[in-house]
Amino acid sequence: MRFFIICLSVFLLSSVSAADVRPNIVLILTDDQGFGDLGCNGNDKIKTPNIDAFSKQGAVLKNFFVCPVCAPTRASLLTGRYNYRTGAIDTFLGRAMMVPEEITIAEVLRDAGYATGIFGKWHLGDNYPMRPMDQGFQETFVHRSGGIGQPGDAPGNTYFSPVVFHNGKDEETSGYCTDVFVSAAMAFIEKNRNKPFFAYIATNAPHEPLQVDEKRVEPYLKMGLDDKTARVYATEENIDENVGRLLEKLRALDLEKNTLVIFMSDNGPYGKRFNAGLRGEKATVYEGGIHVPCFVRWPGKITPGTQLSPMAAHIDMFPTLLEACSVKAPPAKLDGVSLLPLLTGVAKELPERTLFFQWHRGDTPELFRDCAARTQKYKLVNGKELFDLESDPGEAKNIAAQKPEIAAKLRAEYEAWFKDVSSTRGYAPVRIYIGTKYENPVVLSREDWRGPQAGWTPKSLGYWEIDVKRAGKYSVTLNVAPQPKTRTAHFKFGATEAKATLDTDAKKLTFNDVNLTAGEGRLEAWIEDDEKKSVGVIDVEVKVE
Repeated sequence: MRFFIICLSVFLLSSVSAADVRPNIVLILTDDQGFGDLGCNGNDKIKTPNIDAFSKQGAVLKNFFVCPVCAPTRASLLTGRYNYRTGAIDTFLGRAMMVPEEITIAEVLRDAGYATGIFGKWHLGDNYPMRPMDQGFQETFVHRSGGIGQPGDAPGNTYFSPVVFHNGKDEETSGYCTDVFVSAAMAFIEKNRNKPFFAYIATNAPHEPLQVDEKRVEPYLKMGLDDKTARVYATEENIDENVGRLLEKLRALDLEKNTLVIFMSDNGPYGKRFNAGLRGEKATVYEGGIHVPCFVRWPGKITPGTQLSPMAAHIDMFPTLLEACSVKAPPAKLDGVSLLPLLTGVAKELPERTLFFQWHRGDTPELFRDCAARTQKYKLVNGKELFDLESDPGEAKNIAAQKPEIAAKLRAEYEAWFKDVSSTRGYAPVRIYIGTKYENPVVLSREDWRGPQAGWTPKSLGYWEIDVKRAGKYSVTLNVAPQPKTRTAHFKFGATEAKATLDTDAKKLTFNDVNLTAGEGRLEAWIEDDEKKSVGVIDVEVKVE
């Protein structure tokens, strides 16, 4: 009997130890922070002492790449798949929504017993079933849309005391946005300190509009920097302070040793500033647009001061984290590879491969438009420019004429990749669901409308691709910009149409008892003046009656 008790005790202790071994994950993703926006990457103007120190505490991925813009990077980061497979092909006008069937790292870790939380920017869909709370995050503390103050976010929102969408409800906060997001993440970490957790901290800074305390800006202006760069650096200095605050919290809670922390950015800098000699910036597939800082710390597993040259990318984080957490990958095809053997010194190199990057405006990606195919040594841009990155990291000399066989090989690989990712599910619009118990009312914003005239100006005019899940009566409210004259408000979905007079200076109009049939369709809402000129609404609220 005693022997049995001893064996049982050993078994239970072993089980606890095995559970404790699973690392916590903290993933920090900044917005529009370029490779050169850190002191450790050669910038002698910016003050980033905490991140600079952090870069020496683990591994530096010296050649780490992402998409040229934010939402596509986020889709790849969270799924381990090229964004063209996920529906998230752009940043706005309905093209930043990720197909809900995509499996995120949060879903996989949640199902494996992790507490999962997101703090800051999501930008992969503001409506059910694409919200972070629908995609595996148990604690959600985010702004809507692609940025604070953009269409779809809380009206009038700013970087100071922003309204956030907290677990499905709007919540007022107090403080600067990055401080607020990191404080919420720290509270989540403390609450879940006795179980494994995944904290995804995605700041909206230093993305424009660069609202920041003027006292932070002044020192950079005195250095002779232009106003925009000074504001970028001021927001990044605040990010650095918050990184320090977060790391100190992990130490104070005795979680540092068993927490894997990643710091990275979503794309290159927006605007011209110091970028360590890299060509291009955000929205380009030159190195300046896709080469970003990436530092990984895991005490006892990753040797401090590790410098890794093999190229890696956003698609690799998903399989890397799953392997680190001893969690089985989902059945979906992954495009990335695990970096864990490289990070821990088990391997010196990664399998030879070609990475692909592409982005441009439009509903459908186009072959050879704004694209790059990259190996460790060579890079082909738009199927025409070939660069030897080992001898020409600034991409100054096109050697396609001198190396036609390499250019041809990369061109063929890119074409095969484009065909593959495009065939995953095509580029049909990702649809917002109407009439479910999970979201009522549904607010349709200019962030997600589509069409050739869609945009964010007063004269823009668009429509929404939706899927009505339940036929029945709805109220449809059009929120509009007031005008000192009467106009006509219009609504249309399939065979259902309605119109009514919009009074002088009216800000909204509601159509009641609107019959919507179940199924997919295009929802249109617009305002027409007495000259038959039409403009779009601010947003539309659709509510089950």
